[in-house]
Amino acid sequence: MPIRYWVLIFVLGLGWGGSFLLNAILLREIGPLSVSLGRVGLGALGCWVWALGTGRTMRLPVSAVGGLFLLGTVFFAVPFALYPVSQQYLASGVAGIINAMTPIMVVIVSQFWPGGEKATVAKSLGVLIGFCGIALLSLPFLRAGASSELWAMFAALCAPFCYGIATNFARRFRTLDSTVVAAWSLTGATLVMLPVALGAEGAPVITRAETWGALLFIGFVLTSAAFIALYWLLPRAGATATSTVTFVAPLSAVFLGSAILGEVIRAEHIAGMAAIFAGLILIDGRLVKRALGRRAGA
Repeated sequence: MPIRYWVLIFVLGLGWGGSFLLNAILLREIGPLSVSLGRVGLGALGCWVWALGTGRTMRLPVSAVGGLFLLGTVFFAVPFALYPVSQQYLASGVAGIINAMTPIMVVIVSQFWPGGEKATVAKSLGVLIGFCGIALLSLPFLRAGASSELWAMFAALCAPFCYGIATNFARRFRTLDSTVVAAWSLTGATLVMLPVALGAEGAPVITRAETWGALLFIGFVLTSAAFIALYWLLPRAGATATSTVTFVAPLSAVFLGSAILGEVIRAEHIAGMAAIFAGLILIDGRLVKRALGRRAGA
């Protein structure tokens, strides 16, 4: 695979790990639902500008638009709200580590999804080890009896579960242009979040330059541009190589949270991340196949 593809994968992982840092900055001035609204709204705008500027046909049947609105709700609106809600109690690095549970949740949902891929023994073991990682992350809160942090972890864990549902549901839109899918689904997410955010938190008031900077970056760069780049990369690099972005994002989230926000990296964070990574390696399967192949060759 060309080196430029690996560079793009690394940049995407670095950027999406940084989204948790940007959430923390945004939460200093606006509510978590407004964070989600701003991200999906700007993300939709960026995708529409790109789609129309590149001459894509945006007309779709009403049934397809309705399905994409549902996809946008599960894939964008809800997770982008759950993470800021949880980050009111959790460090951004912890939220980033929990986000690495996404492929594990995809395996769980696929097991029960009609026509979904069934789990192998290695994938099942990977799921179990991944949840052991979540248990390790919970240890400091269990010792301190911090119930609010435990609920925040549960809320954050619901976001990868939403991604698991959305990943399986998105298969029905494989024949559509990926940029069109992103534009319509982000539009649906915006229409869902608009009344919810305004009703619960009112119109956001932004006065700080860093808040505007974080909002514009997370909306246009980490949502519009990043998803357009991801959809461009996927058919070229393949799903397996592209999925390695999952390994980069939590490392980025932990490092940026520590370096910029001064968040403390606990031993439980490292152990939990290591366990989740071990689960991801088993789910990915490539290293396991190579090891078995070497044994057979020996």
